[in-house]
Amino acid sequence: MIAVVYSGSRHADWKLAEKGKIVSEFKTPGINPFFSDENHIIQLLDKSVELINNAEKIHWVYFFGAGASSKERQDIVTNALGSFFRFSKIVVEHDLKAAALAACGDEKGIIGILGSGSNAAYFDGKKISDNNFGLGYILGDEGSANWLGRRLLKSFLNDLMPPDFAEKFIKKYDLDRTQILDKVYRKAEPALYLSSFVDFLMDNQYHPFVKKMVSEGFDLYFKTYIKPLKEQYPTSQIHILGTVAAGFEEYLVEIASNNNLEISSIIKEPIYNLLKYYSNKN
Repeated sequence: MIAVVYSGSRHADWKLAEKGKIVSEFKTPGINPFFSDENHIIQLLDKSVELINNAEKIHWVYFFGAGASSKERQDIVTNALGSFFRFSKIVVEHDLKAAALAACGDEKGIIGILGSGSNAAYFDGKKISDNNFGLGYILGDEGSANWLGRRLLKSFLNDLMPPDFAEKFIKKYDLDRTQILDKVYRKAEPALYLSSFVDFLMDNQYHPFVKKMVSEGFDLYFKTYIKPLKEQYPTSQIHILGTVAAGFEEYLVEIASNNNLEISSIIKEPIYNLLKYYSNKN
């Protein structure tokens, strides 16, 4: 049996498969070594009945996650998974590699992620090329869920929301300035808090206020991440993956066109393609 895991900061998708057939699929809280140490990850795994029941049957674990971008942080996840899955071989890679395999397989392409965070890279069919993207929720993540959440809260706190939209927001969340600032600056994992508002934005995506915010975020994303890669690799196809990309697909395609870009594919959940890729190799 193999386990394929695709984790953002909000949640991790798990697929357990035997001979290409899914045995079990479920979600756990996100596993991000930027925020979690080995003990925290092991505690999280210990809370999953599905994992406890199948741990000894799994022989390969393929983990792809946000934050697993360096050897040091990959080792955190590898050690935690190795302690839990004692009879498994563990592979830990960055979520960009997952996006590349899901969209391109072993072919070349430009890969973009728009989910809890945002990132992009060129994939040569084997490895991700180094770049200066992926600066995280404070310095980067343009167009992502936490970027949109940050813009949403700023507009609320600065009284810049249209009255009708502000009424919807208050009815949904009943938040005040003190609560918001406490969550952002004093509580753990502020990026998760910021990204949690994206569902509300998706539910109200045809409101002019939301359309303007999302369009501005996507425009910044394309100009910062995708256009430089397209200039460097002009013949490469562009693939965008993630819940934000899929949830606002109409705006994504529109803003791409405004930037003279064409998106070849938009994939909401790359884990199904990953499962197929690795099932064919085992």
